[in-house]
Amino acid sequence: MTLFNLIIISIIQGITEFLPISSSAHLILLPQAIGFHDQGQVIDVAVHLGTLIAVVLYFWNDVKNALFGFFGLFHGQLHTRNAHLAMSLIIATIPAIIFGAILKISGASDAMRDSIAIIGWTMLVFGILLWWADTRMPMLRQTEGWTFKHAIILGLWQALALIPGTSRSGITITGARLLGYTRIDAARLSMLMSIPTILAAGGMETLDVIGQTSSVPLGQILLAIAFSAVSALLALALMMRWLKSISFTPYVVYRVVLGLGLLGLAYL
Repeated sequence: MTLFNLIIISIIQGITEFLPISSSAHLILLPQAIGFHDQGQVIDVAVHLGTLIAVVLYFWNDVKNALFGFFGLFHGQLHTRNAHLAMSLIIATIPAIIFGAILKISGASDAMRDSIAIIGWTMLVFGILLWWADTRMPMLRQTEGWTFKHAIILGLWQALALIPGTSRSGITITGARLLGYTRIDAARLSMLMSIPTILAAGGMETLDVIGQTSSVPLGQILLAIAFSAVSALLALALMMRWLKSISFTPYVVYRVVLGLGLLGLAYL
């Protein structure tokens, strides 16, 4: 992989990971669109590590509280606010792990990855659903009111993100808006949920990589981590700032246009 290809892939991953436009779809389509070779699992792990660093840095106070709560669970501190946050994140991650394991064992994940039609439909349908939820649902709830029941519901929504083109952030923000969370708090919950999910996905990819002979130099791996981290941090900061004054509609328009274009390519 050339240095230019590596930088482009890392930046695209960083920008799209937390925006509701599907990073997986862009990483699948990018090599096909401009003739890049598939980046391979090593770079996949690297760019996901970069985005993980970005979201942890941006939401450090929440992450710190969740960590305190996680370790508190082992000491019987079950009823603190931090323990509740940690348990909610664990609950919300379980459906994606189960669904991901089923798709991986069955081979369905690889089959869906190769389908432009599936990506087109998920970009379009879930984009419209995001617009409907964001424009029609009230904004009554905040992150502090996150319940275990809502964690289960959002976890089930998150599991759908394993279908390429769905967008993990997009579908969890949609679920949170349907539950009445404000735009800012829906995005915040979505980003916090991404941390254990990225860890789980990265762990599975790392297990696949272990034992393989990698031709990717360490310098390229470090560059992928750095570029994806910086671009993800910038994209995340801009989105959270813009949500104070605008809706998710610009992202929906992008999804609809791209989805229709992909469906045109798939069927015409």
